[in-house]
Amino acid sequence: MDVVTPRHLTSVTGAQVALPDPDRLVHLQFRRFAGCPVCNLHLRSVVRRHAEIEAAGVREVVLFHSPADELREHVADLPFAVVADPDRRLYREFGVESARRSLLDPRAWLPILRGVAISTWHILRGRERSPSLTPHGGRFGLPADFLIAPDGRVLAAKHGEHASDQWSVDELLTQVSGSRSTR
Repeated sequence: MDVVTPRHLTSVTGAQVALPDPDRLVHLQFRRFAGCPVCNLHLRSVVRRHAEIEAAGVREVVLFHSPADELREHVADLPFAVVADPDRRLYREFGVESARRSLLDPRAWLPILRGVAISTWHILRGRERSPSLTPHGGRFGLPADFLIAPDGRVLAAKHGEHASDQWSVDELLTQVSGSRSTR
C-alpha cells in the first residue's frame, strides 16, 4: 500500500480517529487479540515513551482483531487510540496476516514467556484481566507497523514475521527521523 485512503475510525472509547491525521504522522500498529501478553508487553514500552513519541509529531493508533466490548477492559488506561477490527477489514487492506509461525518461530519464545510472566503477575495483582481462552480471530496474528504521512503516503512499513516482531520505540523514532529527511 502506497497511499492510505482517508477515513475516520472509531476508537473503543467512541472517539473519532482521522486516518491519515491531517496534522501529524500516524504510527498505525496492528496487534493481535485483546489481552495478548506479547502485545501488552510491547504496548507498555510505547506507553512509557508516549510523551517522546508525541513530541516527535507522531500519533499512535493501535488496531486489534478483537471486538470493542472485549478490548475495552484490556486497554482502558492506554493514552492513545485503540480501534477494534474484528472483521479484519483493515488487516486485509494493509496485508496483515495470521500464521502459525507467529508462535512457532523461536525468536518469539522469549518475548512470549516474558509477556506471559508479566501479564500473569499483573492479573494476580488485579491490574489486568486475563485474555479469553479462545480469542476472537485466534492467536496466530502477526503484528505490523505503518508510518503514515498527513497526506496519506505510507512512509515506512514493517510486516512482522512472528508474534513479537514489531518496531521498538527506538526503531519508530528512527523511521520518523528518516521520513523527515525524505519529505
